[in-house]
Amino acid sequence: MSLYSKRGVSAQKEEVHAATKHLDQGLFANAFCKIYPDYLGGDDDYVSVMHADGAGTKSILAYLYWKETGDITVWKDIAQDAIVMNLDDLLCVGVYDNIVFNSTIDRNKTIIPGEVLSQVINGSQQLFDELKTFGVNIHYLGGETADVGDVVRTIAVNGTMTCRFPKNKVISNDKIKAGDVIVGLASYGQSTYESGYNSGIGSNGLTSARHDVLSSYYADNFKESYNTSLDEAVVYIGKYKLSDEITFTIDYSPFTTTIGKLILSPTRTYAPVLKVLLQNEFDKIHGLIHCSGGGQTKCMKYLPGNFRIVKDNLFEAPEIFKIIQQSSGSNNKEMYEVFNMGCRLEIYCAAEDAELMISTAKTFNIDAQVIGRVEANDKKELVIKLKDEEVVY
Repeated sequence: MSLYSKRGVSAQKEEVHAATKHLDQGLFANAFCKIYPDYLGGDDDYVSVMHADGAGTKSILAYLYWKETGDITVWKDIAQDAIVMNLDDLLCVGVYDNIVFNSTIDRNKTIIPGEVLSQVINGSQQLFDELKTFGVNIHYLGGETADVGDVVRTIAVNGTMTCRFPKNKVISNDKIKAGDVIVGLASYGQSTYESGYNSGIGSNGLTSARHDVLSSYYADNFKESYNTSLDEAVVYIGKYKLSDEITFTIDYSPFTTTIGKLILSPTRTYAPVLKVLLQNEFDKIHGLIHCSGGGQTKCMKYLPGNFRIVKDNLFEAPEIFKIIQQSSGSNNKEMYEVFNMGCRLEIYCAAEDAELMISTAKTFNIDAQVIGRVEANDKKELVIKLKDEEVVY
């Protein structure tokens, strides 16, 4: 059993999928989000999309960072994590404008004061204001904030996004075919719309990242930060504190930051990039995959048939993932199933259109390259070719 499973987490969410298998799967079975008829407007030319997601256990890291450093602004980034985990899923079905957002915040009031709520709520509005400058309009219609200390140990930051969208502008993934290439967009670096270096961590796999990287200091001093019924052998088994400095190389130059800033880098949104591509190059996009829960295996769930996906030119894994792997001892198969490993968005398109996708991403200073291809096959299969290993799913 993997460390991830021993901590009560599943990368593939098998039990969730089993529980929901009898529900209506929507109009497009292979679309990244469920898409339904226009129930509110009753227009056959439109569809309804509603999506729910959140920052996950990253909020626990923010809590620890805030307690250790006193920097309350870290909670603004948690607001971004919850929003982007919704928004970038919607982007993958073609939705990029006129979206409604409602937040859901559950907190333990004895531990999380009103000042933290203010940072999350106002941080949400701040991000929406920034996205509006790129033509991505999200309307913040409030939500629910509940004091449920018997349910949550610290705080859970989640939300829902809803949109009514033209049916003929949906990305359903049904156009993905053998011969397509996969353009990957990097999750790390510093885009033109980010204020600092982004480690690429996103908002998935943070239970593993937290326990594998951070030291037993946090188990000893912050019992509220973990499930105390877990085997102590999988709780905070790393060597770092969040304030520990680390230096590595970026573009041949040394870069110094802290473990906390790496592991809490806010989830990058690709909305500015995809707004341009979806508006101007819609017909060239055959499919979109957000490499969130399930990491590099996420694509397997949304293929419109039996294909072999070969990823043989992925980005070199950024520093944060090297730190996690060194701390946990996890093999590559588990790492690429849990984490995005430096590539969090995949665009499926014809080979002749790849450079257009790449050059558009690079105008926002986001690295992009062809990371793989789609091949005909008699079953769904994913092959990840690394420098010294081939991993098959």
